[in-house]
Amino acid sequence: MSDLVGASSLVSSALKQEELFPIREVARLTGVNPVTLRAWERRYGLIQPTRTESGHRLYSQVDIESVRSILAWIERGVAVSKVGKILAKSSSIKSASSPIYEEVSASEWGEWQAQMRRAISAFDEVRLDQLYGQVFSSYPLPVVFQDILMPLWQELLLRQDDYGQTSEWLFLDTFLRARTLQRLQVLRTQVEERVLLAALPGHCRELELLVAGLLLSSADTAVSVLGLGQPLEELTLICEKMQPQALVLFSNQPPSDDLPKVLTRLALALNCPLVMAGDGADLAEESLSGSPIACLGNEGRLMQRRLQQFLAGHLDT
Repeated sequence: MSDLVGASSLVSSALKQEELFPIREVARLTGVNPVTLRAWERRYGLIQPTRTESGHRLYSQVDIESVRSILAWIERGVAVSKVGKILAKSSSIKSASSPIYEEVSASEWGEWQAQMRRAISAFDEVRLDQLYGQVFSSYPLPVVFQDILMPLWQELLLRQDDYGQTSEWLFLDTFLRARTLQRLQVLRTQVEERVLLAALPGHCRELELLVAGLLLSSADTAVSVLGLGQPLEELTLICEKMQPQALVLFSNQPPSDDLPKVLTRLALALNCPLVMAGDGADLAEESLSGSPIACLGNEGRLMQRRLQQFLAGHLDT
């Protein structure tokens, strides 16, 4: 019991020390004006800031990350009225840890991101590489990419219109692509069983595809990532020659109306099972229900496990 009390005290102390931001500062950090932030709260319930005794809104680092997630979905063409359902689903499949601990973790991740922003702003690759190594020694791979690195990458991507931001995003993007490719190559030399990963044309950027490859890889299965722009009509030929365990199609965009028909035709022509992953998989799951195509979702902590379940015949489609 004393251990639990001690842990609770540590969590409470950490939360008290967590920095909270007024609405104008959140607007500056995210590029979303205060009127829109209030509308997202009142009309759609997308964010729930705390309030001071005088009624002023204060936003945590978790709230700021939520704002950036909302922006990312809107950039992909999802109506703001539908974003809440997507965020709720994503939140429900995350780690079942206490929300208090999640807030503390988000605060820690925010500190790492702040250090990385300074290294990126200085175009200091040596310092960025040091931080990259330290983060990997502190957290498991899904946390490193999904909670620390990719949100920072997405933040810089959304700010590309500001002077200097394109250069900073390119600096980080080039850095992460090189190191992600290196990790994938090491994994491919260690495992014989292979899964192919390809992007739906125009549905993601290269780094997002490479990171998905890492998140899907395991001690039993290596992932070979096909180049961005891979034509769908040639996937049958590639699978015939490479004989993979499965073909995973990756998408971070809302699915088109004809996507279920396109994927069903492709699945019938392949000599291996067809799977979908990424944010687009969550959006397409209902329309693909009952088809031979499985959906792994977009949550790095579960994508790998769902893929293994599917390959073993234990995941429903």
